[in-house]
Amino acid sequence: MITYGLILYLFLTASVIFLGFGIDTVKGKNTDSRTPYVSSLTVRNRILATSIFILLSGVSVCRIAVGNDYWVYRDNFNLIAQDRYVSYEPGFRYIVKLLQWFLRYDNYLPIFAFFSLLTVLLMVKAIYDQSEWFVFSLFIFMTAGYYFGSLNNVRYYLALSASLYSIKFVLKKDYIKFFAVICAAALFHKSVLIVIPLYLLATINWNRIGHFLISLFSASLIFLPGLYRKIIFFFYPFYEGSMFDTGATSITNIAKAAAVFIFAIIFRNIVFEDRKLKFGFYCNLWALLLYSFCSFMPEISRIGFYLNITNIFFIPAVLFRIEDKKIRNIWTFLICIAFILFFALFLRSAYNTDIRILPYYNWIFQ
Repeated sequence: MITYGLILYLFLTASVIFLGFGIDTVKGKNTDSRTPYVSSLTVRNRILATSIFILLSGVSVCRIAVGNDYWVYRDNFNLIAQDRYVSYEPGFRYIVKLLQWFLRYDNYLPIFAFFSLLTVLLMVKAIYDQSEWFVFSLFIFMTAGYYFGSLNNVRYYLALSASLYSIKFVLKKDYIKFFAVICAAALFHKSVLIVIPLYLLATINWNRIGHFLISLFSASLIFLPGLYRKIIFFFYPFYEGSMFDTGATSITNIAKAAAVFIFAIIFRNIVFEDRKLKFGFYCNLWALLLYSFCSFMPEISRIGFYLNITNIFFIPAVLFRIEDKKIRNIWTFLICIAFILFFALFLRSAYNTDIRILPYYNWIFQ
């Protein structure tokens, strides 16, 4: 069913990708390092990146009644204003409380707008700073549903955007800034703390013994789920028996992680020669293992997102390094088709009550 919201999403996706074609962050960074002035390329990059941020944040900021938890958040904003208990992390509660100090009661639109701006800013900044092929990273970001997912689950996507931004600090071994960003994000959604061990493990130069240990760990996930559930619920007891403790996993997420794994193995001579690419490979591997063997873990999809979102950088970087132009073009075409098909399926499910980012409403015209 073609609706106003669907047309808007398609137009937004096409527009930001079109703008992304004009951004060359690799040459821009090289120019910055050699010259004492801001080059014309850098200025163009910044103008186009800012335009992308404005378009994405504009759609997000102007939404109303979009997302399956939109009105739940609105009700909880009111509970926070009344100093009543809500099961949100303290950072989120205090920011909401501070914003409400400047606003009248039940003025929830500026609060949603604030978190939307911060989330989109971190995501665009992360892609701009870290991608070797900006437009392709942006393409994956849009078609894989990461941006449109941020119209839902306000706290989680803010934490997810912070984890994406923190990757550059892990790769630079600037662990103080990495821990600072993740700990700050945990004040809004504590699930983000899982990236501390997982991202650090992804930076290890695993050898054959290490791969054997990974295999043993994978086997333990199959045969000792009860042990892991006890450990999880020791730290998060409120998840046991909750609506999130369903034992379900996503076949689609398994298929995506498996496809990226096969792609990486085909070009392993490229992947395992670069520390950044190895990080992306192992993050995707952790996601594949979690999706395949950890259905006993509550909110497994959200935990997996912290890992497979690194494909935004990993896939374009591998393609960028393929020297044979014909092979690179073939794989680029195949991956584009795969993500476009996924995007179509994602938009088809966007009306479902557990997603509900369609129909799209905004407070300017409706």
